[in-house]
Amino acid sequence: MRTHTGRSLKVVTLLLVASLVAAPLAWANAPEDRILPADQYTSDKAKQLAARHARALRDLNRMVYHCLPWLEVQKSSIGFFRPKGATQDDRYLSMRVYIEQDPSAKFAAMKVEERAGAMFSRYVGPLLRRMAASQPLLADPALDGFTVILEWRKQSARGERPVHETIAVFLKKATVVEYLAGRAPIGHLAEWAKVMAWDGETALGQLRLTAWDDDFVTTHKVANYEADKSVSCR
Repeated sequence: MRTHTGRSLKVVTLLLVASLVAAPLAWANAPEDRILPADQYTSDKAKQLAARHARALRDLNRMVYHCLPWLEVQKSSIGFFRPKGATQDDRYLSMRVYIEQDPSAKFAAMKVEERAGAMFSRYVGPLLRRMAASQPLLADPALDGFTVILEWRKQSARGERPVHETIAVFLKKATVVEYLAGRAPIGHLAEWAKVMAWDGETALGQLRLTAWDDDFVTTHKVANYEADKSVSCR
């Protein structure tokens, strides 16, 4: 009687190896629903951008998920959206994140423009560098700019309904290119940006912000957390 013991052992070994290899890859997957599916765009320009740069969007989602774990990317918020107030089919690479942070009496005591400026200083630059990491995407003439939407919980008195503060930062691509090339500091980026703000559901209109260099993103470490080594957290 012919036996298949050797082959069976080999198959089992391969399956074990495959499972060991596959496990980290499965663990490394960021939620795919953070990216707007290409078939949900109503503009051919946006659909084509999404199709051409699908990998760049996945890489962006994965990078933020693993490297900035205290940021929660909102569902379907990564994509090529029209900026607020656009009169033509301009398409900005956009993403919206909710920021988990500890309560701070000093932060709560700031004016709304100061809180917005602090959040701009801390997160807009690092997120733009990740959003523009793909050179083919940045060089695509169909890409007109970038939108970064930051949301955080506003500190309130005990017992009050939680309210979120939000800023939406709109930047033309040429401005972002100047910043990424080191030819414009973060302060100039804030001057050139169109920044809209909300207090909960209440629109506050456009804000003029002051921004400064903040190295929090590059220095902050989450306790007992280690990012997936296959992801480059630049």
